[in-house]
Amino acid sequence: MSTHSCNHSSQHAHSSGAAHQHAHGNAPLRNYLAGVVLFIVALMVPQVLIKDLLYSGAILLSGYHIIWEGIEDTVNDSRKSRKFRPNVHLLMTLAAFGSVLIGNFNEAALLILIFAGAHFLEDYAEGQSRKEITNLLKLNPTEARLVMADGSIKQVPAEQVKKGDTLQVLPGDQIATDGRILSGISSINEASINGESIPREKTVGDEVFGSTINGTGTFMMEVTKDSSETVFAKILSVVESAQTNQSKTETRIKKIEPIYVTTVLILVPLFILTAPFLFGWDWSTSFYRGLVMMISASPCALAASAVPASLSAISNLAKRGILFKGSSYLANMGQTKVAAFDKTGTLTMGKPQVTDVYFDEQASEQQRQEWASLILAMEKQANHPLAAAIVSHFEKQTGVQAISLTANNEIGSGLTTVVAGKAYRIGKPSGTLQSTFTKQKESLEQAGKTVVLFSVDEQPVGLIALMDLPNPQAKGVIDELKQAGIRTVMITGDSQAAGEAIGEQLGVDQVAANVLPENKAQIIQQLQQEFGQTVMVGDGINDAPALVQSDIGFAMGEGSDVAIEVGDAVIMKNDLTRFTYALKTAKKLDRIIWQNIFFSMFIVALLIVLNLLGKMNIGLGVFAHEGSTLLVLFNGLRMLAPLHQDKESTK
Repeated sequence: MSTHSCNHSSQHAHSSGAAHQHAHGNAPLRNYLAGVVLFIVALMVPQVLIKDLLYSGAILLSGYHIIWEGIEDTVNDSRKSRKFRPNVHLLMTLAAFGSVLIGNFNEAALLILIFAGAHFLEDYAEGQSRKEITNLLKLNPTEARLVMADGSIKQVPAEQVKKGDTLQVLPGDQIATDGRILSGISSINEASINGESIPREKTVGDEVFGSTINGTGTFMMEVTKDSSETVFAKILSVVESAQTNQSKTETRIKKIEPIYVTTVLILVPLFILTAPFLFGWDWSTSFYRGLVMMISASPCALAASAVPASLSAISNLAKRGILFKGSSYLANMGQTKVAAFDKTGTLTMGKPQVTDVYFDEQASEQQRQEWASLILAMEKQANHPLAAAIVSHFEKQTGVQAISLTANNEIGSGLTTVVAGKAYRIGKPSGTLQSTFTKQKESLEQAGKTVVLFSVDEQPVGLIALMDLPNPQAKGVIDELKQAGIRTVMITGDSQAAGEAIGEQLGVDQVAANVLPENKAQIIQQLQQEFGQTVMVGDGINDAPALVQSDIGFAMGEGSDVAIEVGDAVIMKNDLTRFTYALKTAKKLDRIIWQNIFFSMFIVALLIVLNLLGKMNIGLGVFAHEGSTLLVLFNGLRMLAPLHQDKESTK
């Protein structure tokens, strides 16, 4: 399951077939150590014949799995693709065999020992890059407490639980599947779903998710999804598919590698045959330098440049509740030119709040309190979307309490009631207003606010202004994107005035207002044509066409099925700072991959030049070759560490 083999076939990078079991079992390691002992003994033995026999034993014991893999994989891959597809193990096997042919048993043994030793280290390094993904898989629930028809509790495997079943959840239990609380109250750690470590209070009627951990309370829940349909199951499928959906760089390296190895296998014999004429070497020197060139030119470091780093980055992000459906999307994100955002629920809180309340200036304080109490009582009986915001606002005011009355919802007129012979109405302004409210109404509407009028006997005495306020994180995120040279665009179905008002507060570069959901994709297309790669950030439901049209669709979802299905990348909690964290991660990944590619090619070029100058031998060549591969791998593992900006971005 590693890329250390440097052939990166999908069989090797993403499966755990028998061919690779050797690298993970104890037997190869024991044999390798036995080979090391034979090599050390050989160094101390004076007789040449015994020395060479011990070196041969070291080669076979330490390198049999390397040699066998080189031959077996070359045969299998060549059969599959119906053309010769060698790998670097074959190069090393040929180099070792060539060294034995010219009597350099010690260098052949050293080559195999270093190569096989690096093999184990590379396995460990790549295992680290997959560790978080493996840990995520371990979070999959295994058991559930099923409430039987007679009321008894039976522990059953989680996969046997069906929709409609009732489950008991005790303190500390892992919730087996998605469902709804029927009775009880508890706090639940939902880190496996949204990356948020602070537990959430849940009570009757609230949704709970499979894989999350119950706190100190006990509750009964009704199962709403089979275990295979849960949000967590979908997260697992996303993370698993991310391992096979590779970036262009990874795919390109994979395609180039067998061609590169084949080229080396053609050039080395040509080099051996022509070197005596070009450099005046004898045939023995030419053959030896050819073997060193074969080792020096091996593309192991190049092959390990991208995959471990990408897997590490995906693991890092998954741990923080940011899911990418493949390293291709993550790699592409680093080249983002435009970030387009849906307004409602993404850049804003998603629900209106009261921002301003004006009453007739001539009214006494007592009268204003009475009106406020009347408004509170009327809105408590309303069903329009602004009612909850108005109720919430006035409930927080001291001295304001709802009085007993009956309000009528009249379409076109708003809320009406009669108290003590006076007719009260709350609704949108219509007709002309008395001059004291005209200016206020106009300035509030210009600021993008929705204005509601309160009147007594059809005489306006108050105005209430409401607005969907910006997400507290949005301004900082927009500023960061602009500093990074990324154009920011807000797309909204609201009026131009409302859109511009929010856009101005946040400092976005462009506002597209009065946009219908079906036309959002068209806006994205225009941005792509004008500026280049465009990322769309939305809630994953009405933004689906735009998310699909964009180069990377970034869905914000509080554990939403739709978000997971629609987005190329998903933030499992509505936290905008995670978007900039993902962007910084993508840029860092891009830097690390190119560092690895340039470094690995530089080492190959350096070793070849030194070899031509006669400054390189087999031992030094394989040491430099394997050392560079390990450096590339460990450089990629830096993607597992949280970014330094993590704390800043989550403030």
